[in-house]
This record gives sequence, C-alpha cells and structure tokens, in this order.
Amino acid sequence: MTFQKASASSLPFPDEQFDAVVSNLVFHEVKDTSDKLGLIKEALRVLKKGGKFALQDLFYLERMFGKPEVLLRTIRSWGIRDVELIETSNSSFIPTALKLPFMVGTLGLIKGEK
Repeated sequence: MTFQKASASSLPFPDEQFDAVVSNLVFHEVKDTSDKLGLIKEALRVLKKGGKFALQDLFYLERMFGKPEVLLRTIRSWGIRDVELIETSNSSFIPTALKLPFMVGTLGLIKGEK
C-alpha cells in the first residue's frame, strides 16, 4: 500500500487508474474548491470502466450538493451506468443523538459502478 498526499480536487492519477474508489466524509471538507460536484467527478475520473465506488458524505445537505435527485441525474450524465444514493443517516449504527441535521442527519452513501 502506498499513501500519497494530494488534493481531492486535482488527483495526481491518470484517467481510469483504479478498480475501486472509496471516500468517507472527505468532499465537504475540501477547502481548495467550492465545486463539490467537481470533486465527485474527479473521484470517478480515476475509476476504471466497470469499477465500483462508494462515496459517503453529507449528500443530503442541499446547500452543498444540491437536491439529491439532481445530484444523481448529474452523475448519470457523466456516463456512470449504475448509481444509487442511500440515506445512511437513518442506519441503526448511527446513534440517535448524531442524526440531527447539523451532525450526520444529512449523511448519504453514493455507490455504484462506472
């Protein structure tokens, strides 16, 4: 395993480099761009065709990522053939006290295949 420091807004890898892409609560923290959809697109750029992805973030926070149905439609417009958004904030493993909107109440998982 190799660790490489880089910005999520400009990954230092060629197109379709990886078989899988995983991100957990990263996109909303990236400060060098306000284009959060661009971060998702950049993460998917490095994914091989047929590769799987799982991206968890505050995807139900509309002021940051827009309306969930528009977000999914946008991702599909990039040629992603299989994409699903799961509202993980409702999962039983999330403590009730954290399910508030200002905590993880806007948490969602986008998963699928390129």
